[in-house]
Amino acid sequence: MIYYKQRRYTRRRVFRFIKSGLFILGICTLLYAYFIEPNWIEIKSLQLSLPHLPQEFNEYRIVQISDIHVNRWMTSARLKRIFRLVNQQNPDSIVITGDLVTHEQQRFIPKLQQTLGLLTAKEGKFGVLGNHDYGANPEAIAKTMAETGVINLNNTYYILQRGTAKLYIAGVDDVWAGKARLDLVLQNLPLNGAAILLAHEPDFGDTSAATNRFDLQLSGHSHAGQIRLPFLKPPVLPDLGKKYYAGLYQIGGMKLYTNRGVGMTGLHVRFNCRPEITVITLHAEKIGNG
Repeated sequence: MIYYKQRRYTRRRVFRFIKSGLFILGICTLLYAYFIEPNWIEIKSLQLSLPHLPQEFNEYRIVQISDIHVNRWMTSARLKRIFRLVNQQNPDSIVITGDLVTHEQQRFIPKLQQTLGLLTAKEGKFGVLGNHDYGANPEAIAKTMAETGVINLNNTYYILQRGTAKLYIAGVDDVWAGKARLDLVLQNLPLNGAAILLAHEPDFGDTSAATNRFDLQLSGHSHAGQIRLPFLKPPVLPDLGKKYYAGLYQIGGMKLYTNRGVGMTGLHVRFNCRPEITVITLHAEKIGNG
């Protein structure tokens, strides 16, 4: 009888120990997800060969940021740190793939006005608007982009030129907001030559790849779910960001890269999903010897 009581007492102690351990682990995980990982920016290096890239653009360096989400959490100090990290990557061009401001947070646009001009690139800064920008104030955000030297590729394209060689950077306005006009881009874009498309929502890649005109699409929007459990798909993903939600994909003849973003929405936490600055080095395919 005494032995039985001792066993019961031991089991209770073990269960209490396990419960205490799980509670402490949960608290530590929450603290990590709230205070540490959102500020732990990953500099992601990506080497991409594009079939139509001219040799003159070999090792061209594009730095991509996405989903800045200027709001109360995204302070001026955080913005300055992010932009300083971008500049340190020595970009030839910088691209911003939408959601500069969080939905209904237009009062924080002055933060963007005061800091976006800190970004510097050798050959240009380019961007497109996202769905949150349309939920804030797209006109004011587009004006801020123009005033700080960021070219808004609003259903249009820009020519990067080295000698006679050309690289086209195109963009569609926000898909979610119903503003994307890929048809206008294609009407004006030359039929041949290397072309990169900026589109906020990554699942638009099925549409853009079907045109067989773009070598690469760069997107954001999904935040890769912000919370990612090992071996599982993120439990929360937005519409138009459920299929190609993170990383590099091949869709037909087009590559697609989805950036995890530097800002957050909803719960301001990240777990196993660090904010990201992507450094993309383009490579021209080697010409055969005959």
